[in-house]
Amino acid sequence: MTTFQALAQSHCEPVTPESKGVIIPTVESYLSQMDGWEAPLNYKSLHKTFRFKNYLQTVHFVNAVTWIAQKEDHHPTLCFGYNTCKIELSTHAIKGLSQNDFVLAAKIEALFD
Repeated sequence: MTTFQALAQSHCEPVTPESKGVIIPTVESYLSQMDGWEAPLNYKSLHKTFRFKNYLQTVHFVNAVTWIAQKEDHHPTLCFGYNTCKIELSTHAIKGLSQNDFVLAAKIEALFD
């Protein structure tokens, strides 16, 4: 089982302001396994833009992401239009990336498998 698959099968854990974020080498390792996901140079967020054939497919995807996010109690920023949806993940409690961001990204990716 790859790290990516293990993340997709994991669940988000509660995070407090005292929690530690994911260290940069781990971020880079995860990103190497996650096609199309990127982090800015400050490593404070994670984002990817998904493309679809039409608006209905986009809305179905947004609804599926919303369901997963609610179930995991970790909520991304979604910006969508006719055939695109940009997802941005970060953990506000620590003002950066937590394991939860990668768990949710892996679950979102699993929608396509």
